Amino acid sequence: MNEPGTSVRLDKWLWAARFFKTRSLAAEAVSGGRVHVNGDRVKPSRSVRVGDRLRINRSGETWLVDVRGLNDKRRPAAEAQQLYQETPEGRATREQEAEARRLARLATPHTDHRPDRRDRRHIRRFIGKD
Repeated sequence: MNEPGTSVRLDKWLWAARFFKTRSLAAEAVSGGRVHVNGDRVKPSRSVRVGDRLRINRSGETWLVDVRGLNDKRRPAAEAQQLYQETPEGRATREQEAEARRLARLATPHTDHRPDRRDRRHIRRFIGKD
């Protein structure tokens, strides 16, 4: 892990740790309030230090991680995973969210096709518009 100093910009760290595909997406997420450092809403230029706790909301998933290393360069995924450690409560929350999304998907009715003329006639008759 390349440690240029004792801190790195938050948007650079999120990009290097592979939470976001581009640095501009990371900066946008931080500015939008989807990333918190030690419980506080921050700016993309905020310095991250080893030991900080980050809450990252990304695509419906909430990550709660502790910063273990600093790097401002994007390296392979195996090295990026060494920059942070997910907390047990964060992992449990993420798994509960995934299970809730799975159950919601199962609860929605699925059809094999779009309604044809006959199906639309039955639907109109059922809802009383015919």
